[in-house]
Amino acid sequence: MSKKSEEFFRIMLDFLPSAEDEYRESIEYYGEVLETIIIERVFMPKIIKLLSEERNINLLESIFNYFEEVSNCEDTQLKNNFSVTVLEILGNDRSILETARKYMGSKTIELQIEADRDLGRRV
Repeated sequence: MSKKSEEFFRIMLDFLPSAEDEYRESIEYYGEVLETIIIERVFMPKIIKLLSEERNINLLESIFNYFEEVSNCEDTQLKNNFSVTVLEILGNDRSILETARKYMGSKTIELQIEADRDLGRRV
């Protein structure tokens, strides 16, 4: 795992401390950090819930500001994992995506559209 990926997980756990136990359980179960599994099964359900409730605006803004940093980073592994997990999952539900776009930066929107196109979704 790259240093940027390690940083990503640390920052996500700072944003979502309630994910700590699930994060540790995933590592214990698989014997290693499976990046896409953790993003898909641990972090994204919590982010989807935050978006569906849209109550904690400050947290959403912080998370999506960080997502914009990730979208602009040079670490291709992290950016690819981010695109095929976070951005594809956000595109699974158009109402969630519509809410998420209120918080996304321009590069994150660009990558999300690209992720949808790669899946053959209409954009």
